[in-house]
Amino acid sequence: MISAILVGIVALEHMYILYLEMFLWTKPKGLKTFGTTREIAEASKSLAANQGLYNGFLAAGLFWSLLYPDKMVSHQIQLFFLICVLIAAIYGGLSVKRSILFVQGLPALVALFFIIIHL
Repeated sequence: MISAILVGIVALEHMYILYLEMFLWTKPKGLKTFGTTREIAEASKSLAANQGLYNGFLAAGLFWSLLYPDKMVSHQIQLFFLICVLIAAIYGGLSVKRSILFVQGLPALVALFFIIIHL
């Protein structure tokens, strides 16, 4: 139960990131969240929307894993998508902004830990 809640939290977080990157990138909330200027945001709007879409795919995979009827397969799907999130967070944390490691990576790592100990 705890692992399912944690997977759901990671999925919701990535839906929120999708929303920020696809719809709020050039708005005050997006500018503040990502620490960018209006000019840079306007120039990179399509790139941000693409990033948002990828975050949506991660969320979709995690939601799918929660709905999959076979628990063993469900756990394998969760492992795959949580590892994808973790790798993306490590890359983003090292190449873009260190806080990505904590904001995206830590929830994925905690969820991954609970999935592994309940296998």
